[in-house]
Amino acid sequence: MGPGIITANVDNDAGGIATYSITGATTGYKLLWVLIPMTIALIIVQEMAARMGAVTRKGLADLIRENFGVKMTFLILIAILVADFGNTISEFAGIAASMEIFNISKYISIPICTIFIWWTVLKGSYRFVEKIFLFACLVYLCYIPSAFMANPPWGEVARNMVIPHIEFSASFLSILIGFIGTTITPWMQFYIQSSIVDKGLTEKEYKYIRIDVITGNIMTNVIALFIVVSCAATLFVHQINIASAKDAALALAPFAGNFASTLFAIGLFNASIFSACILPLATAYYVCEAIGLNAGLDFTWKEAPVFYALTTFLILVGAIAILIPNAPLIPIMFWSQVINGVILPFVLLYMLKIINNKDIMGEYTNSRTFNIIAWLTVITLIVLTLLMVITSIFPNLLPS
Repeated sequence: MGPGIITANVDNDAGGIATYSITGATTGYKLLWVLIPMTIALIIVQEMAARMGAVTRKGLADLIRENFGVKMTFLILIAILVADFGNTISEFAGIAASMEIFNISKYISIPICTIFIWWTVLKGSYRFVEKIFLFACLVYLCYIPSAFMANPPWGEVARNMVIPHIEFSASFLSILIGFIGTTITPWMQFYIQSSIVDKGLTEKEYKYIRIDVITGNIMTNVIALFIVVSCAATLFVHQINIASAKDAALALAPFAGNFASTLFAIGLFNASIFSACILPLATAYYVCEAIGLNAGLDFTWKEAPVFYALTTFLILVGAIAILIPNAPLIPIMFWSQVINGVILPFVLLYMLKIINNKDIMGEYTNSRTFNIIAWLTVITLIVLTLLMVITSIFPNLLPS
């Protein structure tokens, strides 16, 4: 237990929670049906990455470098490094926003949380850090009572889970694409594979790895369900417009009570600080793997200086960016999402190429049935991700 559950839950970061909150507040329960195919897609992609890590004992960046050359690896590396820089900043923005709900200034919360994140990630063994991350996963359960306190019509929730609803308007399609686009990101595939290797898991534990991946991906989308329901039952019903997860937490209080609002805010803080730990770590993993350097929490600083230095650098820069007055945070976060969208198709295609190579995977290549499902999933994700990128850059392209 660990890599699958942790990687999936980090997907519900500050940006993800904001997206789910806005989805619920804007469209009500209409997009709940998307969560079922989203869960299947996430399980398929994450399972392939986990399987590659267990069988090859190598990270994804390692495998891409060995099979597709240094040049392509370098281009992907630079792009993801830039994207993760923006993503890390957004996590620290989430920390600041969630603490401001409790009237704690970002000039107090950010320095304290930065020290905590750095110490947690860089001062313990993999097993120690994993236990802290697994505890953080449990804190996401705050969103469940928050949703129940909003008293949603559960019959309508269940109906919208199984009956697809779609509208061909610019606003609806933008929300739909954003809703799906927050689910699978390039860094997730690198992180889960690297953490499987760092933990020392092999094909002998494969059946347990699959359970870990499936459990984590179901859990993360169940949490997404309750976030959408919380906001749909309160903000959508009362036509309250929000622009962020912080707005959602504050707006819940009049309709679901202060306790529901507080639980929502605690969930946002937990998600932000958890993701601020993982993203720099994931980045350091694949950068070091791509250039053939030691990467892993069980190495010492002396044995893996670049790994630890890069993680420290990203944590510090992400924190400092939030403290700079008038820093262009929105453009940085926006373009980081666009870069993620551009890179994802390449990463998914490389994964499919590698996992179907018998010389690399032996008997653990995809079956024909799994390949059909995997290709359909990847093609769908590529189309939706490209739509997300295009509509982000050209917001007036879709008809009103």
